[in-house]
Amino acid sequence: ETMMEPLKENISSHEYFIFSGFSELGALKSFISIPFLILFFVSLFANSLLIYVVISQRSLHSPMYILIACLSFVDMCLPLILIPNLLLNVLFNTSGISLSGCLVQMFLVHFLGTCQSSLLVWMALDRYFAICRPLSYHDHMSLPGFLQFVIPLLVRNVVMIVTVVILAGKVSFCFRNVINHCVCEHMALVELGCGSTAINSLVGLMTVFLVTVFDFLCITASYIIIFRSVLRSGKSSAKALHTCFTHIIVMVISLTFVLTAFLSYRTRNSLPNAGRLSVSIMYLFLPSCFNPIIYGIRTTEILKHIWRTLSFRKL
Repeated sequence: ETMMEPLKENISSHEYFIFSGFSELGALKSFISIPFLILFFVSLFANSLLIYVVISQRSLHSPMYILIACLSFVDMCLPLILIPNLLLNVLFNTSGISLSGCLVQMFLVHFLGTCQSSLLVWMALDRYFAICRPLSYHDHMSLPGFLQFVIPLLVRNVVMIVTVVILAGKVSFCFRNVINHCVCEHMALVELGCGSTAINSLVGLMTVFLVTVFDFLCITASYIIIFRSVLRSGKSSAKALHTCFTHIIVMVISLTFVLTAFLSYRTRNSLPNAGRLSVSIMYLFLPSCFNPIIYGIRTTEILKHIWRTLSFRKL
C-alpha cells in the first residue's frame, strides 16, 4: 500500500502536454503543412475581405449581411488558434502547452465552433422573418428584438462548453502527456485520462446534440416553413430561396464534419490516427475556408461588391 502512494501521486502529476499530431507519418509529416498553410492564407484573406466589404458598404448594413460578417469573424479566429500550433508541430516538433493553457485553448476552440452553429440559426431566423413575416421583420430583427434570440443560444453555448472544460480539467492524467492532435481538442486530451472518462464522453456527446444537432433541426424546420410559405403564396422568391440554399450547403458541410469527428473518437473504427486527426482538424478549419467563398459567390450583392473592391472601382 505504501509503495502505491508515489504511484497515486504520479497519476495526476502531468501539468504539461506535448502535441504529436501526424507523428506516425515520420519525415512525410512536414509536407502536411503545405495544404494547411495554403488554406490558412485563403481563409484569412477571404474572411478579411468579406468583413471589409460588409463594413465598408452601407447597402450591406442589413441584419443578414451583418450576420455573415460575424460568421466570417468567427471563421477567421479559429485558424489563428489552430494552424500556428499545427505548423509548429509538423515543421519544428516544438509544440507543447500547460494544462491550464490547454483548457483555455479548448474553451476558445469549442466555443467558437458553437458560435458558428448559432450564427447559422440566426441567419435562418432572418430568412424566416424576411420571407414568412415581412411586416414584422424590422421589429424582430432590430437589436432589442433580436437579442431575445441571441442571448439564450449564447448562454447555452457558454454553459455547455464551460462544463466540458471543467470536467476535462478534473481528469487524472496517468503516465501519458502526449496529445495525438495539434490543438487541445476535448476528446484528444480526455482520452489520456487513466480513470473512467465516461462522464466526459457523455457530456461531450450531449453538447454535440444540444448544440449542433439541435441547431440543425431548428434550421431545417425554419427552411421547411419557408419553402412551404413560398409554394403556397405562389410568389417568385428566387433570390430568397437562393440565400436559403447557400445556408443549407454550409450547414450540411459543417454538420457532416462535426459528427464524423466526434463519432470517430467514440466508436470502434479502423480509421488510422492520421485520418482521424485530419477529420478532426477539418471540422474546425474547413468551414473557415469555405464559408466566405460560398457566401461570396452565392450572395449576389456581396459578390458584386467584392469584384468592385478587388478591381479598385468606386461605387
